[in-house]
Amino acid sequence: MQYRRLGRISDRVSALGFGCMRLPTQEDRGPIDRAEAVRLIRKGIDNGINYVDTAWTYHRGESEVVLGLALKDGYRERVTLVTKCPVGRDDFTEPEHFDKYLDEQMGRLDVDSLDVYLFHALNKKTYEEKVVALNLVERAMKAKKEGKIKHLGFSFHDTPEVLKEIIDSGDFDLMLVQYNIVDQVNHDMINYAGEKGLAVAIMGPVGGGRLAGKHLPEEMRKWLTAGRDNLADLAFKFVLSNPNVSVALSGMGSEEMLDDNLQIASRDDYDRLTKQEEKSVEGIARRFKELCDLVCTGCKYCEPCPNEVSISFIFEALQRYQIYGDHEDAKARYAAIGKIPWAKGENAEACIECGECLEKCPQGIDIINQLKKAHEFLYSG
Repeated sequence: MQYRRLGRISDRVSALGFGCMRLPTQEDRGPIDRAEAVRLIRKGIDNGINYVDTAWTYHRGESEVVLGLALKDGYRERVTLVTKCPVGRDDFTEPEHFDKYLDEQMGRLDVDSLDVYLFHALNKKTYEEKVVALNLVERAMKAKKEGKIKHLGFSFHDTPEVLKEIIDSGDFDLMLVQYNIVDQVNHDMINYAGEKGLAVAIMGPVGGGRLAGKHLPEEMRKWLTAGRDNLADLAFKFVLSNPNVSVALSGMGSEEMLDDNLQIASRDDYDRLTKQEEKSVEGIARRFKELCDLVCTGCKYCEPCPNEVSISFIFEALQRYQIYGDHEDAKARYAAIGKIPWAKGENAEACIECGECLEKCPQGIDIINQLKKAHEFLYSG
């Protein structure tokens, strides 16, 4: 495993971090397969991963509990433990709620302290109306004095201008932002944060799985590294070639994915793109934008839909159609919605355009119109 500097927090953080938003489940969207998830997390730590990340909302609250189980038997002392304060929740309305959630999360994880506590999914509204208006940084400093947290940070989904404002507050030691070959909007702010000494963690280094697909269109296979069948290696190398990036998170729900990522993050050239690879990265970014205007990462923050529209499943099928050209499989998946256990819910026709999902989407996707497009492309009648 290769290691980097975690801002002013630590001199040694693994280039690959274990994100616990996509742990293995017993069935699609079902409860976590706890035994397998614990095994995978511990295997990752045994192979050098020392940064683990979770949140209150992941796996409907089960992620923190399972990570806590994985960190028993001496594993807690081997990692930087990160979770997130759910400031965006409608019931988070008072300063005291910071303490309420923090205590409950420490209970779920069964730990005495957190290494880094993040305000979750900040945008301009949640930063101003929650963090600033409720004096939550002051609450966090009190928790720090009490030994409950060691460092304060934030995860973020908004414009670079808003991101700069939060960085310039000087209140934070770490930021978690999206950055990958097909979404480079945060590039300048990552460098800006690094210059100011913030640790920078990256979510979505493989674009929510879009760069890890094994069935690339023939025209894109020219960019594959020899011997590989997906673009994950180039995706990680692109992210980690930025010296201001501290750690790249991956939600590893299978042993195959974990083994592959461990191999990539252990290579001597893990953070260096060759001239040819730089050209490949440029080509990949350009072609993805030409093929698909959808930047869904499968985070499922938009769900549950009040009308049970299976939004993330539909968008996954749409990406298969648009990017990978797998039209028949995409249409078959769409037709299966509501008919088989792993495709629960309703198709896009059930959308009544209430707009609830628009408020939740951290990517700012025009979900309503994208659902209309998906039905147009995928519905077979």
